[in-house]
Amino acid sequence: MRVQSATTAVRREVTVAGGVFAPGHLGELTQYLPFELVDDVLAQTRAVQRRLRDLPSRAGVYFVLALGMFPRLGYLRVWGKLTAGLAGLGLPEPSEKALRDLRRRIGAAPLKALFEIVAGPLGQPHTPGVRFGGLRTVAFDGCNSVHIPDTGRNRSWIGKIRYRMGLAGYPALRLMTLAETGTRALLGAAVGSAADRDESHLARRLLPLLGPGMLVLLDRAFDANAFLAEVAGTGAMLLARAKATRNPAVVAHLPDGSYLARLDDMPVRMIDAHVAMTGTDGATVADKYRLITTLTDHRAYPAADLVRLYHERWEIESAFLALRHTLLEGRVLRSGDRPGIEQELWALLTLYQLLRMAMVTAVETRPGTDPDRASFTSALEAAREELTAARGVCPDGPADLAGVIGRAVLATLLPARRLRYSARKVKCATSRYLNRDDGRPQAATAIAAIGITVTTPPLSRGRPRRYTPARPRPPQPPTRRQRITAIITSQPPRDWTPRELAHMLNVHPRPLATQLREWSLLGFFTRTGLGTYRLNTPTPLPSSTTEPDP
Repeated sequence: MRVQSATTAVRREVTVAGGVFAPGHLGELTQYLPFELVDDVLAQTRAVQRRLRDLPSRAGVYFVLALGMFPRLGYLRVWGKLTAGLAGLGLPEPSEKALRDLRRRIGAAPLKALFEIVAGPLGQPHTPGVRFGGLRTVAFDGCNSVHIPDTGRNRSWIGKIRYRMGLAGYPALRLMTLAETGTRALLGAAVGSAADRDESHLARRLLPLLGPGMLVLLDRAFDANAFLAEVAGTGAMLLARAKATRNPAVVAHLPDGSYLARLDDMPVRMIDAHVAMTGTDGATVADKYRLITTLTDHRAYPAADLVRLYHERWEIESAFLALRHTLLEGRVLRSGDRPGIEQELWALLTLYQLLRMAMVTAVETRPGTDPDRASFTSALEAAREELTAARGVCPDGPADLAGVIGRAVLATLLPARRLRYSARKVKCATSRYLNRDDGRPQAATAIAAIGITVTTPPLSRGRPRRYTPARPRPPQPPTRRQRITAIITSQPPRDWTPRELAHMLNVHPRPLATQLREWSLLGFFTRTGLGTYRLNTPTPLPSSTTEPDP
């Protein structure tokens, strides 16, 4: 019994910043975002405190970053995580209001500057999966599923996404990122407003990040001639999937089945491929791909290899998965206005990049290991434990390249990726994939064989082919807003209630009241009183007898 009831005392030392700066840390991740860097960014963005307080600006930056690591906890509990391993230092115990004021005092500029500093490619040339034919593969894509609180300020900035069955429940950020497909590291990001509905418009903000030695993978949303020309103008090569309606003039055939064409004044190489996948259950799923690339050398870059490479574009979706579901746990952001949301977002992207830096550093200590096998969940959990214990903030002795986070990642490497496919769907009633059936199985099925057949169209003669629809689109019935507009304009100007309009449309008044409220926020109607609305009519231009400008 004495042996079983024996106890052992464990003492440990931690090294952190002194005084009121002690809570400013991220555990072992502080090595990737040191104090000197944060202080320099605060000075450049003029966010340093005017006098030394109990809550200095540097501690506030690390506190905002820690909020992203613990999305389920409130301000005081996150502050408790930062100070849990610093007992006995006599640190202040701020209120929630003090921490909220600290966030407002810092603003979004320092967090955005920190992300721009840490963002960039992480893989070395020898890292598996980072390069293709000597070119670093990167990809553009947009994300519209990071939700923010449904407040008036957020709606006026971002708005809500409109689905077939109505508006989305929460406003969603319009986030565009450029990612390295081999490591899923972020090279840059841009945030749009309600007016930025075109993904290529947001992606243009990130074009300065491209350059020679890169190969950009693009989906069909970016196949416009002007945008592809701008990408090619940066010196980077591109591989984009084109819409089936694209039929440029065929200039010449190549031995591998691809062909040369021109998009306006830009010479390109195009590949028409038929890809068929056969599962272990015997089922076969096939689809057609039309790819556009500026890699015109068919010997160095065979068509079949480029078709297989295009699948790597989906690695950016795995980056979004880690950002939305692993890091955020699918939760809504905290802030109710644009400055707070932007601050949270840049902090979240910075934290994501720091974790990727730790993961890639660990993986590269084992030559030949693919970064795809590194577990983001393992890295995040290890980083949370190190932050709570305040370990690894200022390490003593020789540098530990992998660190505690890296060793946790190496101990839980994922198995090599298996070839599988399944139906693409989202479990949401408003999803655009709700009724889409492409023949794929509902459950994940292993792929037994992949067949790629490259077809070549005949050489063009005369003018290039143009897309003509098989039959004209049938007339669409008027939308509910169009029907309401017709009813209101057919009668003298007056205020309308949702119940009156619902009676005339033969619909339930409660959903209609919700729609009218949303339409008023979008500027189609004006709320004139409690439950009354008036149609907004465009103001007629003043009459003028002067001649118009030429």
